[in-house]
Amino acid sequence: MKKIISTLVSLIVLIALIIDGYWLFFKQKITSATTQTTTSQSAASSQDNSSTTNQTNANQYKDGTYTGKATSTQWGDVQVQATVKNGKLSAINVLEYPNENGHDQQINQQALPIYKSEALKKQSAKISLVSGASETYKGFTGSLQNALTQAEG
Repeated sequence: MKKIISTLVSLIVLIALIIDGYWLFFKQKITSATTQTTTSQSAASSQDNSSTTNQTNANQYKDGTYTGKATSTQWGDVQVQATVKNGKLSAINVLEYPNENGHDQQINQQALPIYKSEALKKQSAKISLVSGASETYKGFTGSLQNALTQAEG
């Protein structure tokens, strides 16, 4: 009887490990690929509507360089600086972001260029989340929105 119970418990643990491994490794990659595909599709539709978007966003912001407030996240502060030329968001510099360890560096090395690119395309802080970089997203969009609010005045 003890042997049956221990075999059953071992089998349950094995199944749990397999499911956990699937969610950890495969599901995350699928979600990341889906996010990147969605970002690519939204970039393509942005290009299709670029003339309408450019007319809508024309002279939306005052020219200048605006530094957003540092936005606190679970892993550290994120602060961005936005440059506006001809009424449009032309550049975004990330002044501060979590980079204390290799994991933070790896995530932000991948996510920040995507966030910057998408914000420049959309001329807004309303951008899509990159899977696995939600804390950076919160900090980036919070600080960028603060900078853009300054530029609206």
